[in-house]
Amino acid sequence: MADRCPKSVLVYDVGGSHVSAAVCGEQDLRLGPVSTACHPADSGSAAFLDFLGELGLRAMHGFTGVRGAELAFPGPFDYAAGISHMEHKLPGLLGVDLRHPLAARFSWEPERVRFLNDADSYLLGEVGAGAAQGVQRAVCITLGTGIGSAFAVNGQVVVTGTGVPPRGEIWDLPYAGGIVEDMLSTRALQADYQRRSGQRCEVSAIATRAASDPAAAEVFTAFGHHLGIALRTLMAQFAPQVVVLGGGIARSAQLFLPQAQQELAKTTMELRIAQLFDHAPLVGAAVAWFEQERTSSASA
Repeated sequence: MADRCPKSVLVYDVGGSHVSAAVCGEQDLRLGPVSTACHPADSGSAAFLDFLGELGLRAMHGFTGVRGAELAFPGPFDYAAGISHMEHKLPGLLGVDLRHPLAARFSWEPERVRFLNDADSYLLGEVGAGAAQGVQRAVCITLGTGIGSAFAVNGQVVVTGTGVPPRGEIWDLPYAGGIVEDMLSTRALQADYQRRSGQRCEVSAIATRAASDPAAAEVFTAFGHHLGIALRTLMAQFAPQVVVLGGGIARSAQLFLPQAQQELAKTTMELRIAQLFDHAPLVGAAVAWFEQERTSSASA
């Protein structure tokens, strides 16, 4: 196969149950074939590093000149050092140096393997090649098992500044007598539906039922109102022009978007649905990699 991405990087999206990897080129941020696999049954660090290595080799098949790797990981994680501090997710990686052994597997210098937050990566993907291209002030909200968030100004992720919560995270901010994630997450939707119907279902099943089941429709209506109110109050100081909604729940946006937009009618915020969805963190990892390369070259 010809070298289709002469200036390219290997990118990973490490999730709670599976990992995706692909090669991404700088010129058009186009991904090569995406390789995805569930976590290995062996939860030890050696097995996971072998798993990442094999997945990366599969993604790089047919490509030459791949310059390094950028991995999007959930937190808590020491992204500068490449060390996970997660205890509830991927416990086998707790305190393990991932950079050096992974670099060795690909015969790269350790600095060629880098890490970033998965929510930040999602936003960078949508800023670089998705729903937030050209937007000066943008926020990305990922709606799924939990609620992820990231803030960007002029295409750069920010974690401090006016209106930006600590680490750019809104999940644990006070809301409605609890925290934001209590009302805006998979478990919140499931709990609300169980209260209304007496049944516990996956969110996808609740969404499917919404056309004929009043309880299911009401769950998403309430979800939309809470989303709009939370964004209106929590984003007021940052004042984003665009809020991109991603994550699994956003695939059913038609069921809750009108209510959220109603709550934001008197603000300047525009809600947009993610364009890249599952590929956003992969593209965002490449955006981060090439931006660091440009910055390093400029300062050399």
